Amino acid sequence: MKYNISKNSKQKAYMQLYLEVRREILEGKLKYGSKLLSKRLMAEECGVSVVTVKSAYDILCDEGYVESRERSGYYVIYRSTDFISVPEEPHDTVLSGSYIPSKYDFPFSVLAKTMRKVISDRAQGILTKSPNNGMKELREAIASYLDRSMGIRCGERQIIIGSGAEYLYSLIARLFSFVFGNRCIFAIEKPSYEMIKKVYTASGFECEELEIGKHGIRTGALESSKANVLHVTPFNSYPSGITASATKRAQYLDWANKNNAFIVEDNYESELTVSSKPEDTLFSLSDGNVIFLNTFSQTISASMRIGYMVLPEALLDIFEKNLGFFSCTVTVFEQYVLAELIESGEFERHISKVRRAKRRSMV
Repeated sequence: MKYNISKNSKQKAYMQLYLEVRREILEGKLKYGSKLLSKRLMAEECGVSVVTVKSAYDILCDEGYVESRERSGYYVIYRSTDFISVPEEPHDTVLSGSYIPSKYDFPFSVLAKTMRKVISDRAQGILTKSPNNGMKELREAIASYLDRSMGIRCGERQIIIGSGAEYLYSLIARLFSFVFGNRCIFAIEKPSYEMIKKVYTASGFECEELEIGKHGIRTGALESSKANVLHVTPFNSYPSGITASATKRAQYLDWANKNNAFIVEDNYESELTVSSKPEDTLFSLSDGNVIFLNTFSQTISASMRIGYMVLPEALLDIFEKNLGFFSCTVTVFEQYVLAELIESGEFERHISKVRRAKRRSMV
């Protein structure tokens, strides 16, 4: 087990080692229950100090990838099926009065440090105009993150950046007006987040409300629907709190395939949905007829109005031809900050800490 720790890298040695070990854990090369090399042996193999190894191991422990067992060593405790986190109120929470910090908040010190780094590194570059679909750096960071965390494989060209869920809903409504014209009907969950219906109806489209059962939209309601676009929140749907079963998700996809319809998979805050394992996304299971949508309003900050949608290849040309002229509504500075948080591992580190805190609170 020889890790390549470069003395010429701008990244500190302990972070290089941490990332190397974490990568092997996530890729399954270091399996659940595996024992890591002792600090001394790891230090000898990598040509670094024992203190460096300890710092890397401490981060891995803190994030729940490994644990230290007294007089025994460090063992991998991460499993892809161990995916428990904190449920939050979906969509933007309006805070009145003074802000009350939560133990699950994204660390302000990390956010402030990242902002300073972006200002220092990018200088006047933060004052430029963003490409209409968002900065390439952010789109590439999100594409890589989705591949690692949710098994969604997409190119950065498929990702559109926008200021929050409601703005993206409006783009989706316009997009399907070019696909289906005035025949477009949206089906939504009943109950669902109220802004979904408001945006679609304000855009001039009919909305069918389909009753939710304990596993998702009721089969009869779905089969009798005349909609050609189904907007669903498969994970911890608000306000019902229902997560669609694997069977129900397959049913959604089957309905879309049979009816030449599309699905909008609204995975808002899915990283913080309580689940026994990371469920397969509709996007990753589909035949190319699902739009995936998510935001960072709860995972980072409600004030950071950044969301994104992933378009299937079949809709890319239609979007670019008819809607590609819309300017990106997120500042370049915020996009660079978010890209840095993802690329540095701070975003996933925060998610891991929240999951670990929730595990402890549930014991």
